[in-house]
Amino acid sequence: MSEEVTTSEEPDLEPVSTDGPVEVERDGASSLTKMLSILDLFTEDSPIWSTTDIIDALGASRSTGYRYIKALNNAGLLSAVGNGYYMLGSRIIELDLLIRRTDPLLQAAKGVLGQLVDATGHTALLCMLFQNSVLCIDEHLAPLSPKMLFSRGQRRPMFKGAVSKIILAHLPNHRLRSIFARRQGTIREAGLGETWDEFREGLARIRSNGFVKSVGEFIPGNVGIAAPIFNADSNIIGSIGIACSKDELRDTDMNKVILSVKRAAKEITQRMSSEDSGLVLPPRAVG
Repeated sequence: MSEEVTTSEEPDLEPVSTDGPVEVERDGASSLTKMLSILDLFTEDSPIWSTTDIIDALGASRSTGYRYIKALNNAGLLSAVGNGYYMLGSRIIELDLLIRRTDPLLQAAKGVLGQLVDATGHTALLCMLFQNSVLCIDEHLAPLSPKMLFSRGQRRPMFKGAVSKIILAHLPNHRLRSIFARRQGTIREAGLGETWDEFREGLARIRSNGFVKSVGEFIPGNVGIAAPIFNADSNIIGSIGIACSKDELRDTDMNKVILSVKRAAKEITQRMSSEDSGLVLPPRAVG
């Protein structure tokens, strides 16, 4: 869980012909999806894009590309940095503040991460299920935390790391069947099973244990321990756990750490289910 983050897969992009006819858009939803996909182009390694490169990557006509860029710029989701280049816009910072103040899972977890750090001496992470991946939405660092920690705004695949696998294990059976059918190679490489029966039985053991411990699945020597978080309908929505180096656990009561993580998860789940809280949050996963 304290391992380096992997980036999400890039969208399938078609090459564009800049001499072709103006694109005729009949499907408004598809058009909006394509426009918003521009935001996925911006990464830590490529934070600034030119108008031409955006349009080429988008696979749209030039007139459509210019219109999309203008709309995102007007909304504050893109900001011009001069000479036809753009970066992500400041409106995103404003929206992030709003999320920090209003997101139900973040509100339910208030104070819990700090308590978990105090109880274990290790960094605490809060994650949620999001679009067939796991997204870190908050962290509370312990002194001398390992480098390359999973942190807010970063995503991980479903098949590696404690915070991910504990969520995977609690997905509905029909969704697990779909995932296995599409991702057998990845599941096999992650050591989660060669067959559907092995995959299902391994996840059942995780559910029975109520936690997952991972060691060195992203960075050698880093350890993660995580437990599941559920909404008011008992659907899996996220996880909470600790991250540390393997050396830090030598003089640690492992059972105490596991118990602390499970108690933290239970506390957040109870807050999400409180009749007075109004914290109703559906699972945020897609197919």
